[in-house]
Amino acid sequence: MATSAGLLLPLLLLGQPWAGAGAPGEAVVCAGNACYTAHWGKLSAAEAQSHCSKNGGNLATVKSEEEAWHIQRALAQLLELEEALEARMGKFWIGLQREKGKCLDSSLPLKGFSWVGGGEDTLYTNWNREVRSSCISRRCVSLLLYLSLPSHASHLPKWSEGPCGSPNSPGSNIEGFVCKFSFKGMCQPLALGGPGRVEYRTPFQATSSSLDTVPFASVANVACGDGDEGREHYFLCKEKASDVFDWGSSGPLCVSPKYGCSFNNGGCQQDCFEGGDGSFRCGCRPGFRLLDDLVTCASRNPCSSSPCKGAATCVLGPHRKNYTCLCPQGYQLDSSQQDCVDVDECQDSPCPQQCVNTPGGFHCECWVGYEPRGPGEEACQDVDECAPGHSPCAQRCTNTDGSFYCSCKEGYVLAKEDGTQCLDVDECEGLEHGLCEGLCLNTQGSFRCSCLPGWELGPDGVSCTTGSTSLAPQTGPPQGEDMGDREGNLVYSSTISRPTRDSEGTSKEASTMKSPSLPSEAPTTLTVPDMLAHSGPPGEWMEPSTHHPKATTDGGENMDEDSMSKQSDNGTDGQKLLLFYILGTVVAILLLLALALGLLVYRKRKAKREEEKEKKPQNAADSYSWAPERAENRALENQYSPTPGTDC
Repeated sequence: MATSAGLLLPLLLLGQPWAGAGAPGEAVVCAGNACYTAHWGKLSAAEAQSHCSKNGGNLATVKSEEEAWHIQRALAQLLELEEALEARMGKFWIGLQREKGKCLDSSLPLKGFSWVGGGEDTLYTNWNREVRSSCISRRCVSLLLYLSLPSHASHLPKWSEGPCGSPNSPGSNIEGFVCKFSFKGMCQPLALGGPGRVEYRTPFQATSSSLDTVPFASVANVACGDGDEGREHYFLCKEKASDVFDWGSSGPLCVSPKYGCSFNNGGCQQDCFEGGDGSFRCGCRPGFRLLDDLVTCASRNPCSSSPCKGAATCVLGPHRKNYTCLCPQGYQLDSSQQDCVDVDECQDSPCPQQCVNTPGGFHCECWVGYEPRGPGEEACQDVDECAPGHSPCAQRCTNTDGSFYCSCKEGYVLAKEDGTQCLDVDECEGLEHGLCEGLCLNTQGSFRCSCLPGWELGPDGVSCTTGSTSLAPQTGPPQGEDMGDREGNLVYSSTISRPTRDSEGTSKEASTMKSPSLPSEAPTTLTVPDMLAHSGPPGEWMEPSTHHPKATTDGGENMDEDSMSKQSDNGTDGQKLLLFYILGTVVAILLLLALALGLLVYRKRKAKREEEKEKKPQNAADSYSWAPERAENRALENQYSPTPGTDC
């Protein structure tokens, strides 16, 4: 029987079902150095993995398209064993899982999932749809299969991810699972030169009478027939030399002179030559040699069968009896020593900053805030983000190693949004700070002080001293920064004193919150809300003034009248204008009150007229009233009543 290790292998139903899963059977296929078994059973992913591990395996990996075809054929053979399967979708667990707390990584082919048996990330995938982004629960992958499709289905089963299930709830549409068992080598199946039967017992407790490759440590039971019945032979697949496995038998088994080469080609792999006495022997074609089992042929050039895969190349060994697979630069041999995998050069930290691994190589990159020193150079240098014309800061920029930070000039604070813009500080907003003794005017990046009429700004730019000033803000430059084109906000200070009048009519100073440090004999100005303050007998209002109405010295003597008159003449046009505005406002308010009062009187009169109309009589009789009866008529009714003016 001719065989080829590179062909996909047929499947065989094993006679003993797994009672734990309640399945009627299982199918097995062996290829390369692994065997795959397909099982029925509504189990959770953990229970399926436990069943596979009891026999030395794991849930199956699907790391290549070739491996996917092996599993697809095993599942197809399993479905052929069932009769009248309903047309529905079934799922079979494989060994691809993502643990709880590990999130989706869309940049990787496996999306953050990993194989149960370990191993590197693989490029082959066959997702049914986009993987759900979830980190809060464990996720497992199963193969989607239409249970009613024939065994020769040409499409590979898709991957579906979902919850891993539990013992009482294995998952939606879960029908079974696929196991994989890996071995260090395989034996070729035993060749029968005559009637007989071979039964193989694998290390993972699978029994089959027909396998194209038999895993290492399997036992073969050969029973020959046709005159040799009752005789049984036992063979063990063992390692004869490095990577060489055979049964330890020579020549075909169950040879019968009756059939010669006519039965199964005499058990020979290639050519069968008969002798004159009914005997025969096996031979090989040109370019091949007969192996020690006297049945199997091997190429004299070990590389003729292309044993190396992928990017690996086959190199003949000494005397052309063996070979070695070599990988190109940037790759190394995998565990099978026949295929190449990429070498992660970044593990040796060859770059000064960041290393990016690529297939067969790597390249260096700079961290954020750095740039290469020159074209093709790996060394990195700091990027000056504060260079003229490139600064992201609104005012001041300070470059640091790999980064930068922004700051603001005095009178500004850094905005919290992006840390690059500056906002003006309103120094006049909190009057409790007492920045100015009089008026406070906020400007862009600074502030300025001013004083009420009758006061003037002191040399320090903050305090107010006696003198003739205008209410308008000073025209000179503000304190600190230039105010530019923006207008400030005028704020009244809470530290100005106001006059009050005692019970005898003399004026005294009453300070609110903070009182400016002024000479005791200096006149005190009024803030705007106090300009109309009532300070005299009822019905009299005090005229606004820039000085205290009546000031006394410590000795109790009155101030000279000439001095008082001189200070009174120092009133400014601004003070008169302010008084005019206030009086005009009062007159307008009085006019509005008079208009409202007239409207109210008119409405009341109108309502009274309407009420009189409603009480007006409806006919002529309503205007009359009944007169009382005459006295004489009442006297006739009682003749005994005394008459007026007489005695009883």
